[in-house]
Amino acid sequence: MRTLKHLLATTAAAGALALGAGAAHADTTLTIATVNNVQMIEMQKLSPTFEHEHPDIHLRWVVLEENTLRQRVTTDIATHGGQFDILTIGNYEVPLWAKRSWLQAFDNLPSSYAVDDIIPPVRAGISYKDHIYALPFYAESAMTFYRKDLFAKAGLTMPAQPTYDQIRQFADKLTDKNNQVYGMCLRGKPGWGENMAYFSTLVTAMGGQWFDMSWKATLNTPAWHQALTYYDTILKTDGPPGVSSNGFNENLALFSSGHCAMWIDATSAAGTLYDKKQSQVADNVGFAAIPSGSFQGGPTWLWSWNLAIPSSSQHVDAAKTFITWATSKEYIDLVAKTDGWVNIPPGTRLSAAASPEYKQVAPFSDFVVQAIQNSNPTGQTRNPRPYVGAQFVDIPEFQAIGTQVGQTVAATLTGSTSVDQALSSANSTTNRTMRQAGYGK
Repeated sequence: MRTLKHLLATTAAAGALALGAGAAHADTTLTIATVNNVQMIEMQKLSPTFEHEHPDIHLRWVVLEENTLRQRVTTDIATHGGQFDILTIGNYEVPLWAKRSWLQAFDNLPSSYAVDDIIPPVRAGISYKDHIYALPFYAESAMTFYRKDLFAKAGLTMPAQPTYDQIRQFADKLTDKNNQVYGMCLRGKPGWGENMAYFSTLVTAMGGQWFDMSWKATLNTPAWHQALTYYDTILKTDGPPGVSSNGFNENLALFSSGHCAMWIDATSAAGTLYDKKQSQVADNVGFAAIPSGSFQGGPTWLWSWNLAIPSSSQHVDAAKTFITWATSKEYIDLVAKTDGWVNIPPGTRLSAAASPEYKQVAPFSDFVVQAIQNSNPTGQTRNPRPYVGAQFVDIPEFQAIGTQVGQTVAATLTGSTSVDQALSSANSTTNRTMRQAGYGK
């Protein structure tokens, strides 16, 4: 008969063995913060494939609206809160956060990942001091989408390189409010990455910029007045109702359901608009370059949504395993097989853009690569500027400044302030923020 001492010893040994086995095969749960864009929702939908291949890694998704995502992940990483193992962030945040040692580097990527296949400006945007600190899920420049059938019916022809003056004329002729067709859809929802992402490119086209070489705000200038007057007028005259609530996703829904004659926005929308399963106007979508203004050749638009690992994550290896899977050639093939080539995450890999299967269903393929290649985020505005970035300023303070100015710009659309009042106020508050941050001293 066993003694109590023997039983306790046996139980302890078994427990130690079980603990050792658990340590060797410990399950890991990754918490992923991402934006509620079409491509990310697709990634979440396909993630069981990854979990099946990696049964010891489980995924917990936190899918948020764009402005909310930015606020949540910025607060978490700045306070080292450790809520997330994987962040979806842009090429604005990557170098700034890498400089502060807030992100894990992606060194020693396997040769099969083919990092040289990433379009060069996209790769440069996620690098800091020759190290990559995030991997791109999709990337974009900007283009003008339009309804070919509506243009034909009105006897209009969209040039390959339209001007803003031409776009305004087209919008006036195409607006048919009785049938809920609006000549122009643009982002109106306030946010540095919502309305200001587009509006900053409009300012550049009109010859403006955010700051002069002394870091003084240049918002109360003729170029900004011209840009905001154009934006305010075309949306009030030819835009849909409630424009100040419309961001990227809302305009995507409006265009794909037949309510927009034109829409100037990110090239990443093209796949959805050309997909007959998701777009009611897929057979009638045309595209052209982002319109030009009085100043040409400056920075236009370059954005990438990237997957990064905060330094606070306790599951770095597992997070790297997932991120390399979700941004790989194999993942692109999985999307193509599951939902069709037109829906692959666009703008990251040269090989995907050049594939015959993609070109067959994505007539915009070459255009998008060229637009990204020519986005010129380090290029100069009409007057010299002390920062880089196409639709943002590469300083930490811009997130707050851009959001505040975005709210002021949106207020003109609702009629609660005038263009002159908005720009005077925005210029003053921006200068105050910059002085407090120590710029220009």
